[in-house]
Amino acid sequence: MSEPGHVLVTGAASGIGAAVADAFAAAGQRVTLVDQRAAELAATAAGVRRRHGVEVLDLVADLADPQEAEAVVGRAADAAGPVTALVNAAGIYPAVPLLEMTHRLWDRVMDVNVRAALLTTVAYARARVAAGLPGAVVNISSGAAVRARPGAAHYCTSKAALEMLTRSCAVEFGQHGIRVNAVSPGFVTVDSTANPVTEEYAAAVSANPLGRRGRPDDIAGAVRWLTGDEAGWVTGTVLRVDGGATAGTTALPLHWSGLTDVQQASLPSDVQQAAPPSDAQQASSPFDTTEENPL
Repeated sequence: MSEPGHVLVTGAASGIGAAVADAFAAAGQRVTLVDQRAAELAATAAGVRRRHGVEVLDLVADLADPQEAEAVVGRAADAAGPVTALVNAAGIYPAVPLLEMTHRLWDRVMDVNVRAALLTTVAYARARVAAGLPGAVVNISSGAAVRARPGAAHYCTSKAALEMLTRSCAVEFGQHGIRVNAVSPGFVTVDSTANPVTEEYAAAVSANPLGRRGRPDDIAGAVRWLTGDEAGWVTGTVLRVDGGATAGTTALPLHWSGLTDVQQASLPSDVQQAAPPSDAQQASSPFDTTEENPL
């Protein structure tokens, strides 16, 4: 007889965390939602419960407090039975240029985005190992882990650290049958009061080959897959769910039109083309180069 599912999701009052909790509940699993925002958390939990008719627990916790972060897995288990899967979706994204950075601002982001995930994962792993049972953890990362942006040094660093934490946990917990992976979303439209962004920012970071912004359910589906049996041989992986944004950008123009004389000369004679009208070699571009890849 399989173990009843009970999924704990942090950062679940809104946005991606709320969508993840809703997806697991839709599949008939018990869910525990954790967040610091009590009123919003209660409303989200009530909505999940009403839509899906499953057991839904909401726990208020400040995950920047290490004692609270360590305790949430045990609190959830005491109230609704052993936690079978853990999703660390809690994260904060304050805009702070480096010249305005303080140690308190830096530490707060690290405490919520990295240390809390460490402490919840270790607490979860200890419980699974003690019970002799396998498990699955999914951390929510970001494209910011591999691409810096202004005003976000603390956030970018935290997500890069979270991805390495994911790999480290996968290596150490694999012998116990506990898989640890991460999902790295591209820009996802979430009406977040916790981490708002301007439309100017959203437009700048949301370009991708598939041509649309992400939705929370795009991420929730990937998280569910990673916790399920179909991903049973997947661990230590960062799954980038970003519409192809990591692969490259479609937001650049063609860097040049036609072939230069040097490029023509490098072609076999049977495929050489007539060079297009140059207009003084296209106004003598400042990026003229004979290198294979000017970028």
